[in-house]
Formats: sequence, structure tokens, C-alpha cells
Amino acid sequence: MSDDQVLDKAHYVQEYHGADPNFPAHAQALVRRAMDEDLRTTDPEAWQELKVEMALITVNSPYTEVRAVVDNHDDPTEPCLTIRAWIIGLVYVAAGAFINQFFDIRQPGIYVYSNVAQILAYPAGTFFAKVLPSWGFTLFGYDFNLNPGPFSKKEHMVITIMANVGFNTPYTANIVWVQVPDRFFGQKWAMDYGYQITTALSTNFIGYGIAGITRRFLVYPVISVWPANLATIALNRAFHEHDSKAVEGGWRMSRMRYFLYSFLAMFVWFWFPNFICEAMTYFNWITWIDPSNVKLAAITGNVSGLGLNPWPTWDWNWLSLDPLITPFYATVNNFVGAALAFPVIAAVWFSNHYYTGYLPINSNGVFNNKGTRYNVSRIVDADGHFDIEAYRQYSPAYLAASNILLYCFFFMIYTATVVHAYLYHRFEIINGFKSLFRRRTEEHEDVHMRLMRQYKEVPETWYAAILLASVGLGIAGVAAYPTHTTPGVVFYGLFLALIFCIPIGIIKSITNVEITLNVLAELFGGLWFAGDALSMNYFKTYGYVTTAHTVRFAQDLKLAHYTHIPPRVTFHIQNVATIVSTFVAISVVNFQMTSIVDVCSPTQKDRFTCPGINTFFTASVLWGTLGPKRMFGAGSLYQYLLFGFLAGALIPIPFYYLRKRYSWAEYIHIPVIIAGSLIYAPYGLSNAWPTVPIGFLFNYYIKRRFVGWWSRYNYITSGAFTSAIAIGGIVIFFAIQWPGAELVWSGNTRPYAGCDGEACRLFELPEKGYFGPGVGEFS
Repeated sequence: MSDDQVLDKAHYVQEYHGADPNFPAHAQALVRRAMDEDLRTTDPEAWQELKVEMALITVNSPYTEVRAVVDNHDDPTEPCLTIRAWIIGLVYVAAGAFINQFFDIRQPGIYVYSNVAQILAYPAGTFFAKVLPSWGFTLFGYDFNLNPGPFSKKEHMVITIMANVGFNTPYTANIVWVQVPDRFFGQKWAMDYGYQITTALSTNFIGYGIAGITRRFLVYPVISVWPANLATIALNRAFHEHDSKAVEGGWRMSRMRYFLYSFLAMFVWFWFPNFICEAMTYFNWITWIDPSNVKLAAITGNVSGLGLNPWPTWDWNWLSLDPLITPFYATVNNFVGAALAFPVIAAVWFSNHYYTGYLPINSNGVFNNKGTRYNVSRIVDADGHFDIEAYRQYSPAYLAASNILLYCFFFMIYTATVVHAYLYHRFEIINGFKSLFRRRTEEHEDVHMRLMRQYKEVPETWYAAILLASVGLGIAGVAAYPTHTTPGVVFYGLFLALIFCIPIGIIKSITNVEITLNVLAELFGGLWFAGDALSMNYFKTYGYVTTAHTVRFAQDLKLAHYTHIPPRVTFHIQNVATIVSTFVAISVVNFQMTSIVDVCSPTQKDRFTCPGINTFFTASVLWGTLGPKRMFGAGSLYQYLLFGFLAGALIPIPFYYLRKRYSWAEYIHIPVIIAGSLIYAPYGLSNAWPTVPIGFLFNYYIKRRFVGWWSRYNYITSGAFTSAIAIGGIVIFFAIQWPGAELVWSGNTRPYAGCDGEACRLFELPEKGYFGPGVGEFS
């Protein structure tokens, strides 16, 4: 590179990556020096380092994490969308959708993750490569071959992306489940298959339309790393690359061999905390000193306490996030948020503010004035509408201390997310709009963008057509059936998603921390559709779920971008896999409703008791029927929690200006800190704290001292552990839990003994038998 090119690239880095905490600190420091002085004369050695760094980010990714697993070259002739990839992918999608939907209503349930399909795809693909004949033919002008050669990395990734989208079941299945059974709303018309499939396809596809349009914000920009994708790519490389070149310490082990050893080790280990000795998961050893001590259990307990424990678990699955793929600064920020919330929750509980001393300190449940679970069926009529007189004869709804603060933190994070995105990422957002309006991608210039230009891009009009068709299906599903819901609910929810999908997507793509809109959607839905639980559910679906789908689909688009899958191939496989998955899942729901005796009953003989559906029903009634006005409106018990919106909007501002003066402030991420506080109700500090020392070891110490080892094995370690847990969970479920086998001994009962397991209260009920206002004293 010429000197002028180096300086141009340095100016670009200063403007584009100035607020980027993932950008290498050493390179950023060199760029700052180059902006302030002429390094060619003042420090020729530093100038040469700068030239190397600028050349490196020109021919490869600027991020060490991406360079570790993502190739900066591509072979356009590599088989990709082959017949065997279609067959394996669709079979796995159908199987995954069936299992996940069928066991979704069972207690205990099981969920099969896409990494299971990624692992099983390799032996299936290599088997097909060995047995199928090399028989070619032409169809609609395209050449096909039953066996184009060895099973390729791109075929493997195509199957993985299909599983990513196909293993997720339709959110509208939850709505149908609370509509049809008599124990909920008893709306039998919701059994209509046309209604179910119309709303399911609408909600499943509407996120695609938005994700495609937001590619210029969430996929093309180099700053959008999407850390979770790196573990997926590393696992893919482990199956297909068998190099044994030595790295630091003389390690010559191939990625595949390392993966197998790590997988087997975690698979065996997983049985101990999850079946043999559950005390290793809930390692609440401090409470064993005095199990009946209420305050000790509340502060240090892992089951119902806040989790202040220096060694709280031996279970990798207990961690709140994956510390191997999450950037270390984000891991620390997340823990800081949990730590800052800890004393606030404790203070509220010990002071009995909001009557919290009569309730467990850490619970996501809703309670009545006798400290028992709130019975929502007592405040609705036969049609599921709010009955004010029945409510006055029953009780207000009360929240535990952690749940109260949780709502406040949720309110904070929504405004903090928008303000943070404007302050820190307005350059990328402006570039995205420029790229969108000009229909060009020159604003996004990196090696992977250059490699992907050789493939035909998917026009925005294709995604816009999907968006319009999805909106149309949603309107048809709501208006053509007796939902008593205005079709405007689709547009209201869509408007909410359009506001938040880019800020939330940017934060997730940089930090690996996802912010969900569930509480905001319930709040606005309950306000706009007061007394109507079904309308609130649809608003939540088109607001919260659409945003979550958009972010997830954008992440898959980036996965395809990194692995150089042609964009139109990605478009087709995502859409086909989602159609197959939706029809399979809705068919399963219909079968369960018509063929399982006493489904959703607490005494159902095969344990299809619908625990998640019961929670969904409770939330539907509380937010859609009781409504947020009675919970958070003027004069309500929790009215001051709404100041969280104001606090969230203000807090990021001083830290944005601090970063210009103090380098340490660059690593303070307010939305991630607030997200850390959301771990409570029902989890606690014990889930967040273990991520810090593990993250420090791998993503700070080893990454700096043994970068070669870290580059080859770090993400494979994460993929191996996650895959072993997923497959181990499936084996335990079908081999142990499904037949009803149990292992009863102190290692499995001790964590739940005493006040931590029983969720003891700080105070006994007053002599009158209840706390707070009595019958006739509230409205």
C-alpha cells in the first residue's frame, strides 16, 4: 500500500471504527497517533506497524475473531445447493419442527437445537457422497447431479441454515393453545386449520421481509460481527479441514480431533449435574450451613435466592451467556449489570417496599394478597374478558422484589437502546440508508463484501413482496375469523418492530447480547387493547416476535455472507425450510388438540400439561385483561417504575462523552449493562458471575498470550460444549425422563431443601390473613 492509501484507510478506521469496542486496541491506538502526528518521521517503526495493520484489514477482516474462523477466499465452483443438501436439510427441518412442537407442551420438555442438525448432517452428507451415483440431468435450464463429489462445506452450511430457521416453531401456536382448550378461553373456532396456518405463515415470514431490507444495516457492515456465528463456522471447518499444523505449545491436534475430545468430555460431564447429582448445578453450598435461615437463602441461594456465591455451579449449561464467543468486555458489562441490580433488589425486599417481604425475593410469578400464585381465572368472565366485580372481590396483583425491578430495567433498556444506537452507531445507520436509497454497496467495503459481489444479490423488491404478503396474510387471519381484533394490530406491531429492529440488531451483532421487546409489546398492547387478551397477544406477536425473527434471520444472512453462500440460495432455503416447518408444527398442534386425552390438564397421564402455555395464558390475562394501567398507571402501586424510560434515555449520554476523554469508557456499554440486570426473576448472580473468570481466561489471557491456540480451538471448544449439551439433553430426556426414571439421593434433593428450595418469605402474613388493601379497598 502507498502512504496515501495507508492514511486514507486510517481515516476510514477512525471514522467507522472509532466507537467500536471489538476493533483491535493496538491498531486503534496506532490510527489515533497517525491522526495526530506524522509517524513516518516521528516513529518509523510505528508507521510500519500501521501499514501492516491497514494492509491486513484490507485483505482480511479487521477482527481477530473473524480471521480465526472465516476464510478470506472463496471457490464459486464448490457444490452448494445440491439435491442431497435439499433432502438432508428438509428431512432434518421436518424432524426438528415435529420434535420441538410435540414436546413443547410436555413437562419436562425437550428442545432440539440446530447444532444437532449440523453434527448429524456431516455423516449423512458423506454417506450420500459414497452411495449415490454421479448422475447428472438438466431441469428448467439448471444442471443437477445426484453426486457432485465430496460433501462440501457449503452444502453443510446450507443444511445448517435450514435447521436454524426450521427448528423454530410458530409463536402463534401459543395463541391457538390459549384459545381452544376449555381450561383457557375455550374458543373452538380457533381449531380452523386455515386460521392457524394463515397467522402462522404471516408471523413466520414477516421477519424475513424486514431482515432482507435491513441487510445494509445488520449484514453488510463489517462492524456487524455476529459472534455466535463464529462458533457455527468453526464447527463446520472442524468437520471439513483436518490440518495438524503446530501452534503455540506444540499443539498439532486437528480441529476435528479436538472437537471430538471436547464433545465427549462434556457429554460425559453433562450427566453429572443434570441427572446424577443436581447439586452440581444448583451448588448452593452456603445455604447448607443453615438451610432454614431465610436471609442466608435469599442472598446466597441458587434456586430462589439472588445467587451471591463465589462458586455457584459446576454446570456449563447454567451460565447466562457463552463466555467463549461473547467479547470479554460484553461479558464484564453483563456481569456488572447483574451486580449493580443485586443490592437494589435486596434493599427493596428487606424494607418490605411494595409488600415484597411477604413474597419470595426472586420469582417471576404473580401473586395475590395472601402470597400465593395469582389465579387469573377468578377475574375473567366466560368470554375471557375482564370482570371488574370479580377482581374487586379477589386481589390486586403483586410482584416479587426482583420482578418489580426487572420491569423497571426493561423500561430502561428500551430507551437506552435507541439513544445508544444513535450516539454510537449513527454513522453505520446513515451509511445503511445511503446504501438502501442508492441501491449500491460501496459504503460497505471489506473482503467478504468483495467476494460476495460475484453472486447475484436478492433485490429488495423480493423481500418487500414477502413483507407485503405476510402483512396481507396477517390481516386476513385476524379479520376473516371471529377474533374481534382490528387488522390494525398488524400495523401497530410492525411499526414497533421497525423502530427497534435496527438498534437491537446492531447491539446483538456486536456484543452477542440480545434485547427482547416482550415487556414493551405487552405494555403497549395492554394499553391500546385494554381488556382484550387476544388482541394484546397479536400485538405482541407482530411487535416482539417480528423483531426477534428479524434479528435471527439477519444473523443467518450474515452466516451465509461469511461462508460465501450465494444470496439467492440463502433466500430460497430459508423460505422453503420455513414453509415446511410451519406446516409440520401446525399439523402437530392440531393432532395434539384432537388426539391427546386431557391435554393441558395438570393430571394428564403422559405429562402433556402445557406449563409454558399456562404461563402464556397468565401473561395474556394480566396484560391484556387486567391491563398495565392497573399495574403501572397513575395511582397504581408500581407507577414510579415508568421513570425507567427516562433514566434509560439519559444514562448513555454522559458515558458517550466520557469515552472521548478516557479510553476505559470505550468499553462501557450501557444497554449490555442493563441487560445484565434482566437476569433476575427467576435466575440470579450465580448465572452471571461464572462467565467472568472463564471469559477472562479464554478471551483475554489466552487470546493475548497464545493467539494461535485461541484462533484454532476457542470457537471449536464452544461448539463442542454446546453440541454435547444439546445431544446429552436429548439422550437424558428419552432414556431417563420419558420413561419416568428418577435417581433419588441427597445429591439430587439437597439443593431444594430448606428456604432456598421452598422460597421462604421474610415476613409472615398479618393476623387479618392478607397484606395490602382488602376487598372493596382497591379498584
